[in-house]
Amino acid sequence: MKKVTIIGSGNIGLSLAKGLVKSEFASAADITLTRRNLNALAEEASQGFSVSNDNKAAVKGADIIVFAILPQQLKKVLVEVAPEIDKKNQIFVSIVSGVSCADLKAVLGEDATVIRAMPNTAIAIAQSMTCIASDNASDVSLAEVEKMFETVGSVVVINEDLMTSATALCACGIAFFLRAIRAASQGGVEIGFHAHDALKMAVQTAKGAADLLLHTNAHPEGEIDKVTSPKGCTIAGLNEMEHNGFSSAFIKGIKLSADKAGGLYHEG
Repeated sequence: MKKVTIIGSGNIGLSLAKGLVKSEFASAADITLTRRNLNALAEEASQGFSVSNDNKAAVKGADIIVFAILPQQLKKVLVEVAPEIDKKNQIFVSIVSGVSCADLKAVLGEDATVIRAMPNTAIAIAQSMTCIASDNASDVSLAEVEKMFETVGSVVVINEDLMTSATALCACGIAFFLRAIRAASQGGVEIGFHAHDALKMAVQTAKGAADLLLHTNAHPEGEIDKVTSPKGCTIAGLNEMEHNGFSSAFIKGIKLSADKAGGLYHEG
């Protein structure tokens, strides 16, 4: 089994750690979780994970080191651990928005194996859509990281220049779809349902729509055509949403998030 160190054990890092144990990619004892406040990792320590507030010690002996921290914190942490790393034998995985492989290598060394990953918060229920990319990591290293993130959802390997776009579509995107579900539930209340019923109905309808596409590999418009009839209520509702900019607003939001994600590290 691999030894994994996760630096910055917040929600994403902890969810990944638990997914790795559940899938037997690594044992809890072989996963080191770091956080400045060790009290926040008391539950994980009781579950057998190794916990530490010493990043330099935590990277020693690890096969894979995952950076799961804020862009503004990364540079300081990289400088801190750089003297302790083993560039020939370790894989460095960054789950940090807007940070390129070149940015990490500028501190860790040009010969370091760096792979970027962008999961989303559905990682908590092993339903993440994770995109991974690298500048020149080997196929073997990419496959190892792909296998690691497949323990917590689906994985797509993309070109590195698309990583900020992946952040907007998948990581930020989960909030966009949640807001759409929230809006649907509010509409449900306005047409007569109690709030808890309206939310349940909106959630299941959204899940059904997503599963329909996943299971059939159909295009959304093909499935929409099956629901819309001439002079019907569905097309009337869809067209009213479009007249008010539904698709346009969604697209503009994704584009703006991508622009913002690309600048987070260098703003820090």
